[in-house]
Amino acid sequence: MANTKSALKRAGIAERNRLRNKSYKSAVKTLMKKYVNAVTVYAANPTAELKQEAEARLSETYAKIDKAIKRGVLHPNNGARKKSRLAHRLKPLTQTAE
Repeated sequence: MANTKSALKRAGIAERNRLRNKSYKSAVKTLMKKYVNAVTVYAANPTAELKQEAEARLSETYAKIDKAIKRGVLHPNNGARKKSRLAHRLKPLTQTAE
């Protein structure tokens, strides 16, 4: 346990930041799952509307990942890796459909 006033303050700040970072990471994971579900639905039944839905989810997820990187919650390489993996899920489906 912290003994000094400054150490107590730093512990409080660290806890506040931990909770903020946790919410960002959780939101990124949730959006990634929604995107994966949208891609799965599109793969089963390729239509223009489902493709648009998947691309909208991808855009939304990219924005959240970029914001987490900007805030320092995710390392830039980690964010780039996540975005790359997301793009690789949709790319083969769109190329075969065209």
